[in-house]
Amino acid sequence: MDIFAHALWSGAIYNKKRVWWAVFFGIAPDLFSFGVFIVAHVLTSGFTPIAFDHGDVPRPELVPQYVHALYNVSHSLIVWAVLFAIGWFYFQRLPWEFTAWGLHILIDIPTHSTAFFPTPFLWPLPQPFFVNGVSWATPWFMLINYGAIAVVYGALYWQHARKKKVSSAA
Repeated sequence: MDIFAHALWSGAIYNKKRVWWAVFFGIAPDLFSFGVFIVAHVLTSGFTPIAFDHGDVPRPELVPQYVHALYNVSHSLIVWAVLFAIGWFYFQRLPWEFTAWGLHILIDIPTHSTAFFPTPFLWPLPQPFFVNGVSWATPWFMLINYGAIAVVYGALYWQHARKKKVSSAA
């Protein structure tokens, strides 16, 4: 799924006081891989566009190897679980919003094709890429995904407005 949809879903699911932490953890896997790539590109090439070979995504071999390595680490449920366990052991608790990172990985498994950055959810173990998901960039999927996001945010707005009306009437 694209980073904006991850941010919006995280905000909707964890829509309480610390929503910004949920949004951060919800986009963290992409920030720690593609975000590093974009910052490195800006620092070395300025704001020139990243050259794509065909369409709107580059061929995987055009993406630097370090991005693939960072992607493997940041999109692994094993790495996430180890970080969760270390954090739990050290702090005796973790913020609920940290689970948005794990949710990001789970959402990516069926929304990435095996042709471009399949989700290495069991890295560093061998990957069973048995799921050739629907690419999140497929137009019909994007329409359904963002339509669902709009419906969820509409429902959250309606629920908030209703609670506000009830509390002001009391």
